[in-house]
Amino acid sequence: MLFDRVKPLDAILATAQKKSLKRTLGPIQLMLFGIGCIIGTGIFVLTAAGAQKAGPGLMLAFVIAGLVCVVAALCYAEIAAMIPVAGSAYTYSYATVGELLAWTVGWALILEYAIAASAVSVGWSGYFSGTILNEFFGIHLPQWLAAGPLALGGEPGGFINLPAMFIALLITGLLMLGTSESARVNAVLVAIKVTALTIFIALTFTSPEFNVDRFNPFLPAGLLGPGGSGVGAVGAAATIFFAYVGFDAVSTAAEETRNPQRNVPIGLVGSLLFCTVFYILVAAGAIGTIGGQPIMGPGGIPFPAGSEELARQCALPQHAAALVCSDEALAHVLRQIGFSGVGNMLGIAAFLALPSVILVLLFAQTRIFFVMSRDGLLPEVLSRVHPRWNTPYVVTAITGVIVAVGSAFFPVGALADIANAGTLYAFLMVAVAVMMLRRSDPERHRHFRVPALWLIGPATIAGCAFLFINLPSEAMLVLPVWSVIGLFLYFGYSRRRSAVGRGVIETHETEYADMAPHLPGADEGHES
Repeated sequence: MLFDRVKPLDAILATAQKKSLKRTLGPIQLMLFGIGCIIGTGIFVLTAAGAQKAGPGLMLAFVIAGLVCVVAALCYAEIAAMIPVAGSAYTYSYATVGELLAWTVGWALILEYAIAASAVSVGWSGYFSGTILNEFFGIHLPQWLAAGPLALGGEPGGFINLPAMFIALLITGLLMLGTSESARVNAVLVAIKVTALTIFIALTFTSPEFNVDRFNPFLPAGLLGPGGSGVGAVGAAATIFFAYVGFDAVSTAAEETRNPQRNVPIGLVGSLLFCTVFYILVAAGAIGTIGGQPIMGPGGIPFPAGSEELARQCALPQHAAALVCSDEALAHVLRQIGFSGVGNMLGIAAFLALPSVILVLLFAQTRIFFVMSRDGLLPEVLSRVHPRWNTPYVVTAITGVIVAVGSAFFPVGALADIANAGTLYAFLMVAVAVMMLRRSDPERHRHFRVPALWLIGPATIAGCAFLFINLPSEAMLVLPVWSVIGLFLYFGYSRRRSAVGRGVIETHETEYADMAPHLPGADEGHES
C-alpha cells in the first residue's frame, strides 16, 4: 500500500515532551513577534515586481494574500501546537497522511527554502550595489558582475550577480561554523525594518509629489490576468505572498503561549492585519509619488516580471526611473522625490536586515534535510554532524552552493514565484493534515483548536490552490517537475531505506535541539 506508512504520533510526541517549553507569551508579545517575522524581503524588494503585475492594484493584492495567510495560519497553529517538533509541515504530514505525501511536502519545502534564500540574496544584492557601492563609495560594479544574464531575466550586459552569490556563500560559511544570531540582534533588526518603513510612509504621503491621479487606472491588468500569465491583482498576490510567509513562526509559538485558544488567533490575525495595512500604505506611498503603472507588452498585457522583455524595456531611458524597473524599489522612490539621504538610510536598513533572513532560510533548509535524512528518506551522509562545530556541515555546504548558484543567475521575482509554489503546497497539506487528524484522532489533546474548521480548512485549501494557479506558468511547472524528480528518488531509493518502512521508529527531536547554531524564533518559521 502506498499510503500505509504513517509515523506514529505518540512516538513523536513522547520525544517532544522532553523539551517542552514554558507558556509565557501573551497576545501582544505574539503579535509583535509575528510582525518582526513577517516584515522582510517581500516589501523591500518585491514591490517593483508586484507593481509590474498589477499596477496600483498591488494594494488589493496585499489584501488577497493576507486573507489566504489568515486561514492558513489558523490551521498551522492547531497542528504546530499539537505536534511541536522539527520538520514543520513534513513531520505533520508524516504523522497524518503518511510517508509518500510527507515526502512530497518535504521535497517541496527543500525547494521553497533554497529558492527563497536565493531570492533574498538577490534582493540584498540590489541594495548593496545601489546604496552601499554606488551612493556611498561611488563605485559602479561592472554590469556583467552585478546581474544575471538577460536570457534568464537579468539585465542587458549581465552575466553573474556576484554580490548575491557572495552573501549566500558567506552566510553558508557562518552556519557551518555554528555562528548564531542572538535574540537581541533580531530585536534590533526588527526595529530597524519597522522604523525605516514608517519613515518611508510618512515622507511619501506628505510629499508634494504625491498625487491621487497616479492610482488611475487602478487595475491596468485587471483582477485576473490571462491564464498562466501571472499578472493582474491576483497574480501579484501570488507573488507578494512571499512577503507574508513568516507568519508560520507565530503558529509554531503556540506551545509557548498562555491561553492559546484565545491568544493565538489574536497574535496571528493581529500581526497579519497590521502587516497588511502597513504593506498597503507602503505601496500607496510608492505609487502615489512616482507612479506604479506596469510597462505594457503586446495586447495590453504587462511584460512578465523578471522576463528578458521587461529587462530590455527597463534599459530604455524613458523607463529608467520607473518603480517597476528598480532593484531597490523603496530607496529608489525616496531618491526620486528628493530624499536621497533618507533613501540611502533605508537602503542601509535593508542591507543590514536581509542577511539575517538568508540565515534563517538556510537554517530551516538544513532542518528539513536533517529530519528527512534521519528518517532514512535521504542519504545518511546528509545528517552528518561536524565533531567540532556541531553543525550538519555536509548538507549546509550543499544547500549553500545551490542557493549561491540560483542567486547568481536568476532575478528576484522569478525566484519568489518558484518559492511560493512550494510554500502554497506545504500550507495546503497542513490544512489537509489538520482535518484528517480531527477525524482520525478526535480525542487527542489540542492546545489550540481551529474555530469552524469545516469552513477554515477548505478555505485554506481553496485559497492556496487559487494563488498557485495564478502564478506564472513557468513557476507553476517547476513544482510538478520537481515533484516528479522527487518521486523517482523516493521509489528508487527512499522507500526501501525508510526507517518507518523497516519498522524502526525513531525520533530525533532532543538530538536536533542540541545542534548548533540555535536561532531564536527560527524553529520552523522564517521571514520573507
